Amino acid sequence: MLLSTPWRLWRSAISTLKSLRPAPVRHLSIPTDAVCDADTIFALSSGHGRCGVAVVRVSGPASSMVLRNMTGLTQTLPPPRTALLRRITDPHTKELLDRGLVLWFPGPHSFTGEDSAEFHVHGGPAVITAVLQGLGSLKGVRPAEAGEFTRRAFHAGKLGLTEVEGLGDLIHAETEAQRRQALRQMDGELGHLYQDWSSRLKRCLAHVEAFIDFSEDELIEDGVLNQVDSSVHRLQTEIERHLGDERRGERLRNGVQVVIAGATNAGKSSLLNTLCQRPAAIVSPIPGTTRDVVEASLDIGGFPVLLSDTAGLRDGLDSVEREGVRRARQRVEQADLTLVVVDSTQLPTEPKQAPTFLQGYLSIVLPQPSGGNPEEGREATSDRVLLVLNKSDLVPEAQKERTERELRESLGLPPACFLSCHTTTGLGDFLAVLQSRVKTLCGNPLSGAPSLTQARHRAHLQQSVQALSQYHQYRNHDLALAAEGVRLALTHIGRITGRVGAEEILDIVFRDFCIGK
Repeated sequence: MLLSTPWRLWRSAISTLKSLRPAPVRHLSIPTDAVCDADTIFALSSGHGRCGVAVVRVSGPASSMVLRNMTGLTQTLPPPRTALLRRITDPHTKELLDRGLVLWFPGPHSFTGEDSAEFHVHGGPAVITAVLQGLGSLKGVRPAEAGEFTRRAFHAGKLGLTEVEGLGDLIHAETEAQRRQALRQMDGELGHLYQDWSSRLKRCLAHVEAFIDFSEDELIEDGVLNQVDSSVHRLQTEIERHLGDERRGERLRNGVQVVIAGATNAGKSSLLNTLCQRPAAIVSPIPGTTRDVVEASLDIGGFPVLLSDTAGLRDGLDSVEREGVRRARQRVEQADLTLVVVDSTQLPTEPKQAPTFLQGYLSIVLPQPSGGNPEEGREATSDRVLLVLNKSDLVPEAQKERTERELRESLGLPPACFLSCHTTTGLGDFLAVLQSRVKTLCGNPLSGAPSLTQARHRAHLQQSVQALSQYHQYRNHDLALAAEGVRLALTHIGRITGRVGAEEILDIVFRDFCIGK
């Protein structure tokens, strides 16, 4: 424990640690150039279009005035968070606009932390327009900008940045798995993880800075830096483990990129149409019909999939087809999962030769591993590829059964599914395998530690790891540079959570070391 310290050292600690204040953090998804929060804002919160009930939200210091003017209330406001049926009228002409429910949310117990009100009216366009025009005619009340209610909630401390992003993901969620992941993030699990790392980094930085300023006066207990070494090492390991999630959270948020590839006339467009259950792509017996990439969004077992049909891979006869083939190969390189479509009638009639034929086919369709290691290539192929043996209705049943047996026993080949897009025979088995692969790529959003969901999170965490490596690099040579590494790591974590400040580090110095007590 540190002993009582003279005033000059106490003042030196304050001066040193205040210099650690990081640059202001700005959230990237919420506008920061809005008008001052002293304004009262309103907006339709339930979405546009005809509906049974529409919700109009008001937030700001004049919310009580708005509620009185729009409902004819004189002095008494409705009990907080209690629905009250009222006549909703024009604030100037007193013309009846609608009859609906009104709710009063006094601050700070509201979504934004400010006084807020809600009008639940009938969802016809004319009613909504009349109510919005009435609100806009009141002095000091203006339409909200995009994301402004959430921005006010963030500034009021109601939501952290990761929770704000989770709320945005929840609003845009299209599948069950996306909804689960977004809810988990909005509940604060990811924010709590990053906040824990931030708190531990603050403690490490406070201890290192205290050691720099006060160790010469023998006021620091032995072993402080050894404790920091252990803490920094544990933090770096945890962050690296978090980064090593194979982008499951980002993939679930944005959709799994599934690409259909193969030779011409193998039935790629037919497979796209079968999975979409609509004629999304033109199907023709003429080779090279598909020239550009055709995309469709699907929900496969609750997981989002962006399915892409590509041009048949062959030596193009003209410049347009060659460009289509180039784009096809580019998509295959970027794919999370590739469905390699094979014309089953082109398989060798001798089943024992089928594995060798398919290996050669895959080498044409798929990019080769950069290192040229065939073992690495086979492993990657098995994980990220499914073989779709299309037109199975044209293959004799006995030959198909023997070929399936040979493929199951063959090493180094990805799973193969016989399928007929014409008769849909084998479609159920193929969808089960596809769903299993997509689920593996996305992971279970409810199990384990919360996943990374944003590219900006990954970028800041990678920079945090680099900064912590700087601490280890300079630990025994220049402690000031080592401390700078910890400070940079803290700044990058703070840019994710939206909160980091030198005053918090100063608080830890006083609490942990009792300087100037």
